[in-house]
Amino acid sequence: MSSATEGKGERPQGSDDGELVAAARRGELGAFDTLVGRYQRQATSVAYRLLNNMDDAMEVTQDAFLQAYDKLATLSKPERFGPWLMRITSNLALNRRRWRSLRKSIPLEGLGEGDEDRGEMQLSDPSAVMPDQAASAEDVKKIMAEVIADLPEMQRQALMMFCIDELPQKEIAQHLGCSVEAVKWHVFTARKKLKERLKDYL
Repeated sequence: MSSATEGKGERPQGSDDGELVAAARRGELGAFDTLVGRYQRQATSVAYRLLNNMDDAMEVTQDAFLQAYDKLATLSKPERFGPWLMRITSNLALNRRRWRSLRKSIPLEGLGEGDEDRGEMQLSDPSAVMPDQAASAEDVKKIMAEVIADLPEMQRQALMMFCIDELPQKEIAQHLGCSVEAVKWHVFTARKKLKERLKDYL
């Protein structure tokens, strides 16, 4: 998950969760990367058991880590990071499962995060909302274009190269002069901003 770890160094894999959470709270993003590496497989497994779809499970896992990072200051028992993260993951997966029956797919390019997942965003079925709340695909694409235009340069370039040009992350990293982890972070952050702007239609 991170590029922002560049220059800050990796935390020792042997550090316990409480130490890593404390370090991440101090701004050592390498510590949070270590937590991601430690729990990513378990979180993906939890999400997959609830969703039975690997693409959805991977996306929910990414969202769970971002939410965990955003709310790290609220974790009262840092040594319990793992169970706390699994609860976040489960809640996100259950929410996604609940609205599966109310949505239909509208292909919107450029929202994937990994080389294997360039995906599409799921928007609410217009028949499931009031007429004045429904948005056409063109409305949503217009909003997306505005958000993309407002992104920081590195985020915008990474997103466009990855999602529109469909370049491999390694090649994008060479173009931008950064690490592959940095590319992942830029694309993930840009995608999160898009989802926040489109949350009323999800």
